[in-house]
Parts: sequence; C-alpha cells; structure tokens
Amino acid sequence: MPELIPFADAGRKLARLDPRLKALIAHVGPCTLRPHPNAFRVLASSIVSQQISTKAAASISARVRSLCGPGGVRPKRIAELPDEALRGAGLSTNKLLSMRSLSQFFLDNASVVRRLKAMPDEEVIEALLPIRGVGVWTAQMFLIFCLGRPDVLPTADYGFQAGVRDVYGLDEIPKAKALEVMAEPWRPLRTVATWYFWRSRGSIPRAD
Repeated sequence: MPELIPFADAGRKLARLDPRLKALIAHVGPCTLRPHPNAFRVLASSIVSQQISTKAAASISARVRSLCGPGGVRPKRIAELPDEALRGAGLSTNKLLSMRSLSQFFLDNASVVRRLKAMPDEEVIEALLPIRGVGVWTAQMFLIFCLGRPDVLPTADYGFQAGVRDVYGLDEIPKAKALEVMAEPWRPLRTVATWYFWRSRGSIPRAD
C-alpha cells in the first residue's frame, strides 16, 4: 500500500524547500487536510463540483444528500432516484449521466473499488477513467481527498494554477509543463503544496 505522510508535518518539510512556500505556510498554518473514507461520496462530490463555483457545488451537494435520506449518498440510492429528482437538485444532464455511471460502476465493480486503496496513483486513475465524467482531474481529487496520497499535482486545477500565479507574482496562469518543473522540488509532498496554494485563495475543493 502506498505510504501516507502526516500532512501537518509535511508543511514544515516544504517550508525548508521554497522561500515563497515558507511564507505562505507561515501565514496559513499547519495543513488540516483530512481524507474522507467514503470513496463513492468523494467521487460524487467531485462530479458535482466540476466547472462550477465552490458555493454552487455545496448547494447542489446538500440537495442531493437531502434526496438520499438518512443513509447518505450511496450507489444504490443514486441508482434508485428518478432523473427528475436529481435534475431538481441542480444536476445538469451531463452530471446526471455521470452520477448514473458512477453508481453503476460501484455496484458492478465492488472488488475493484476495494483494491483502490492499495493501488499506485497511476493505476487508481486508470481504474476510474471508464466512469463517465471522471477525467484525470476528478481522479486526482479522489487520490487527494479519499486516499490521502501525498504527491498529487493537479496541473489542470484552476485554483492551484491561480494560487501559484498569485504567490509567485506571475503575470499569467502558468502552463502545465511550467507547473511540473516548478513543483519538482516539492516531491514527494506535492499534494500538501497544492493544498497551501488552494488556501492562498481562501478555499479548497469540497469532498463530502
């Protein structure tokens, strides 16, 4: 099983590697990232969050949770809910289809889901990509928010891109290749560095 690193301790290690990060870490304080143990809920939340604001995603997620009832957001319950109910909660047609695909994947592939925790990062991503609406970004959010992997670098995440731009005083959003080069010294703690850049903008993606 891939090694997990205490996120609070990781901030101190990162601070020694990069003066800009050191200042940001001193301002924000210890990393409080805590992985969520429910794989389905993390992926469902990531699908809801795609291409909308954190506030809008939180509102839709709350309505979906309310529809699901006391047992919470789970594959069988999502599969049972009518399309009209999920659309009424705020899901677009594409996200509705993605949620259907996600629930079916979990219902049909229980053995794969159980093995995710033990897989290397790249294998986790490959295992999840067949789900409609799950691309590399969504799979990376799963690695961070469910599996607690310490070295994920979501170069396509706008909050991360903008945080790097602001902290380093860049004129524009950095490209993926530039981010990869910049982040090389942060290995094997790029997840924690990403969290601090999210916090530099006041919020982090939701995973509930």
